[in-house]
Amino acid sequence: MIVDLFAGPGGIDHGAQLAGIPSIGIEWDANAVATRTAARLATVHGDVRHHSPADFPGATTLAGGPPCQTFTVAGTGAGRAALDTVLALADALAARQDVRWALDAMSDPRTALVLEPLRWALQAADTGRPYKAIVLEQVPAVLPVWQAYTRILRAEGYHAACGILSTEEYGLPQTRRRAVLVARLDAPVGLPAATHRPWRRGALSEVEAHRRPVVSMGQALSRPEPFTVISNYGTGGDPRNRGRRTSAEPAFTVTGKISRNRIVDTAGRELPRFTHAEAGILQGFPADWPWSGRDIPQQIGNACPPPLAAALLAAVNAPAPAGLEIAA
Repeated sequence: MIVDLFAGPGGIDHGAQLAGIPSIGIEWDANAVATRTAARLATVHGDVRHHSPADFPGATTLAGGPPCQTFTVAGTGAGRAALDTVLALADALAARQDVRWALDAMSDPRTALVLEPLRWALQAADTGRPYKAIVLEQVPAVLPVWQAYTRILRAEGYHAACGILSTEEYGLPQTRRRAVLVARLDAPVGLPAATHRPWRRGALSEVEAHRRPVVSMGQALSRPEPFTVISNYGTGGDPRNRGRRTSAEPAFTVTGKISRNRIVDTAGRELPRFTHAEAGILQGFPADWPWSGRDIPQQIGNACPPPLAAALLAAVNAPAPAGLEIAA
């Protein structure tokens, strides 16, 4: 069973369903819990800081995507500014030092949450019941933290790997880069092999040419006519120069502001903007995912894409040949 920290509306949990693995998620946000409840996902409505591995004795896999707002370019930047502190605290946790005072002193408490999966992993190991596998994902700016995790987990006896993955290479109809970590106790592990081509204009390498084509918005959505999405973000810092992608291409990264994207037909006429169901599809959820509560675009934008979660979970559960481990 998987215990999913910061479980949100169910991205990792649905990925677990796709991989045939039971899961239970911890989530504090009432709106995300409403969606999870409607989706019939096992859920603890609470704060991961108030729980521990002892509360989930049947869990053998630890997963999670801590809040990313302070690490993102669009966020406050508190996490990036505190990166050196976070890395030092990770080493202190590995040395079994009490760092609660330092975590409480952080200017933005969400920054400290990126260390919660490490606390859980170390506590489980110290009680003699270490997790057999660990899967984590976050925004690319968190890669240095995952690299520190990788080093620490290897010292704890794990095989571990981390890196940046592009979600369109795993079948998502959206370009989205994520920092991921996979670890397991019983065998070497590597990041999952890409199944689809990267999205870019120009020639493909021989390896890329043998992968499946990128999934486009037009293929994923049930819209009857071609369309163009005009991003809510300016290109090159100029808000008048909006990015554009056609329905024959994957979507821009789905964020909580996806409803601001304009959609026009081939003649430039305005079309209806993405519905919650469509935004969810672009994030890898089924069309009938029962989005509930408030702030649904934010729920969708913050979720781990289920196809990526399924690929990561498969990587830590499938037999791995010797020599597969990838250095961070």
